Amino acid sequence: MSEIRVENLRHVYSAGTPFEKTAIEDVSLTIPQGQFVGIIGHTGSGKSTFIQHLNALLQPSSGKVFVGGKDVNESKYTRRDVKWQVGIVFQYPEYQLFEETVYRDIAFGPRNMKLSEEEIDARVREAAKFAQVDEELFERSPLELSGGQKRRIAIAGVIALRPGVLILDEPTAGLDPAGCRQILDNLCEYHRRSGSTVIIVSHNMDDIARIAERIIAFDHGRVAMDGTPEEIFSEPERLEAMGLDVPRATSLAMALRDAGVPLRGSIYTHDQLLGAVLRAKEAAGC
Repeated sequence: MSEIRVENLRHVYSAGTPFEKTAIEDVSLTIPQGQFVGIIGHTGSGKSTFIQHLNALLQPSSGKVFVGGKDVNESKYTRRDVKWQVGIVFQYPEYQLFEETVYRDIAFGPRNMKLSEEEIDARVREAAKFAQVDEELFERSPLELSGGQKRRIAIAGVIALRPGVLILDEPTAGLDPAGCRQILDNLCEYHRRSGSTVIIVSHNMDDIARIAERIIAFDHGRVAMDGTPEEIFSEPERLEAMGLDVPRATSLAMALRDAGVPLRGSIYTHDQLLGAVLRAKEAAGC
């Protein structure tokens, strides 16, 4: 099990210098194994600093992070081991790709786990299939490929570790709508099949609304909101005060209600909006 528990987490950059900055302040929360979580917040809100504590890339100024009941910063061994349990795909995948071929890049993590060549090959092919990386690309240089292909290769490289927790920072940034949907659909399928915890950091409220079962909103280094999509997007004024948008479906529903259309229920996805409009039309006898 890879339940995440964070207790009174605080992180200060450049402590004791004129450039001192508190990025995280007194964050406490629990993420159960298998949950699909969206993390939102304006630039500089602390969300990226937060996720880097979850696999000990950063160490707290104070507070503790537990994964599977173990303090990830207890020793150099726990910091090493948690990197196999908690995999992170950063926003710019080209920074994570450095091997000569796509195959070697996906195999890098499993090889460092000292697995057999047979097990490494099985994991590479399984991860590539999940991320929809065509095996015909295996002998190509990853640096020659498109942005969408690089993103999928980076995701496959982390999935090959079979982590209990998969974290993605802005996984759809810079991709066209078709590429965005494909990657998000792949992640939903991976979550369903593997039972792993999936955490996505994103500025795209439409993406978060469609796939997350829980949303955590950061503001000035603290958790400002934490709840279901329905709970979070039912408070657009609070989100706006934090410099965040609401999903387009929510915005359209608000405009229609202001215009006198009696839309019922919570609306934060396009399917919900369509359903509410059809119900209103039927009720009006149209």
